[in-house]
Amino acid sequence: MPEPTAPTAPRGRDPRQGVAVLGATGSVGGAALDVLEQERARFRPVVLVAATQGDALLAAARRVGAPRIVLADPVVGAAWAERLGPDDPELAFGPEAVRAAAEAPDVDVVVQGITGAAGLEASLAAARSGKRIALANKESLVVAGPLLVRAAREGGATLLPVDSEHAALHQALRAGRPDEVRRLVLTASGGPFRGKKREDLLHVTPAEALAHPTWTMGPRITVDSATLMNKALEVIEARWLFDVEPERIEVVVHPQSIVHSLVEFVDGSVVAQMGPPDMRLPVRYALGWPDRLEAAAPRFDAADYARLTFEPPDTETFPALGLGFEAARRGGTAGAALNAADETAVARFLAGELAFLDITRVVADVLARHPFVAEPDLADLRAVDAWARTETALACEAVS
Repeated sequence: MPEPTAPTAPRGRDPRQGVAVLGATGSVGGAALDVLEQERARFRPVVLVAATQGDALLAAARRVGAPRIVLADPVVGAAWAERLGPDDPELAFGPEAVRAAAEAPDVDVVVQGITGAAGLEASLAAARSGKRIALANKESLVVAGPLLVRAAREGGATLLPVDSEHAALHQALRAGRPDEVRRLVLTASGGPFRGKKREDLLHVTPAEALAHPTWTMGPRITVDSATLMNKALEVIEARWLFDVEPERIEVVVHPQSIVHSLVEFVDGSVVAQMGPPDMRLPVRYALGWPDRLEAAAPRFDAADYARLTFEPPDTETFPALGLGFEAARRGGTAGAALNAADETAVARFLAGELAFLDITRVVADVLARHPFVAEPDLADLRAVDAWARTETALACEAVS
């Protein structure tokens, strides 16, 4: 990725960096708004985007002073257009409005916090427009890693990860050259069912799967953490973001969630990034890049974490992790099929229509059967995404 340059404001323009927050009502969006409030001298929120949560979006815009808001759902957006007054933020709605927010000329930084494959179009728009992208939407890289990386390179954009693990790798990799890296090690909390066996998980409820021990996240990501599918997707994300072969990526379970990831170099040195499990830290890192923004957060005290443990993942109980490595090795449309199948299966589980253990089984079946394309274009990826969602829904109905 090209190194960023400090933006130069045209005469008469606010010298602060303009920021678009996509997924502003989610957990990452909330963390970004917290940081933007603390950094008003450096950043100005320009546009906030959400899917359907008009009340929360309007409250967020008023909180940080954003002059524009976007609702991705056109029906909800049209209804909200009739409710806003002349003193409220300007409203746009629909998929085109989301893309326009990501590539707007008064936006320098895009915080991409949309969940799922729905965020891909906005990520590509921001990349082609040369933005600095604080990327929390891992699905953009899972589904279309080579396309997004190429769009960023050609557009002069900078991709900065906001996933805590990839932000940790990004920082640790600064300790050496790319040819000095032996392996990347992603840490996983193990989720709420660490130490359980398959027979213990036969009757897991959505409420139990959503009870994550260390992180507060959205429902889909939290369930993915419980199955280890989230770590499977992060393997694919790391493969494309850092241009590292899957064979040089490993996963280790670290239940305290203090060491966020590690990089081993060819001389045997290991560099790790540590910190409390707080999404504001990677958001702050991405927003400030290439500088570090001083924070008023409590200082890290190693004495508070006297015992940090690491253990191998239990891939027999949680086979989803292996699917991530498979998709990373195959490339092509494998990531798109894996992600679409998982999004659909998790939604069925949360609706009480699929058993917890059936999530990974159904996803594995769809991944194995999908019409694989080795070098897909965007149309191929869309087609596989739609196919996988339909096939997963049918498979869920067959086992429910």
